[in-house]
Amino acid sequence: MNESLRCYRCGESLASLTPPLSRQDECPKCANYLHVCRMCVFFDPRVPTQCREDGAEEVIEKERVNFCDWFKPSATAFIAERKSSEDLARAELGALFGETPADAENSDVAGRDATSSVEDLFK
Repeated sequence: MNESLRCYRCGESLASLTPPLSRQDECPKCANYLHVCRMCVFFDPRVPTQCREDGAEEVIEKERVNFCDWFKPSATAFIAERKSSEDLARAELGALFGETPADAENSDVAGRDATSSVEDLFK
């Protein structure tokens, strides 16, 4: 089953992860947690709580790691159109602040380099 799973955020294959996904599993590419509502087969933005499982407790932040016992990873969680619109928005924001596309690719999406950059200011 893991062969068809892809990260809901970046589309990276999750074949290297051992099923079932644990609460602490992260995407090997973008380092986002995977035990989140957006990665679940029951996630549906068209219903009021955005979850089709009636027994599940409501989770407010759908992209944050949670303790839901009903979680089942979805092979269709990655939506390429959403990813491309996020990339376009990121490129427009970079252009607004004078960042070239190459700079955006080299910057750390998860914010890990930002911490070291701030620390370098005080050295």
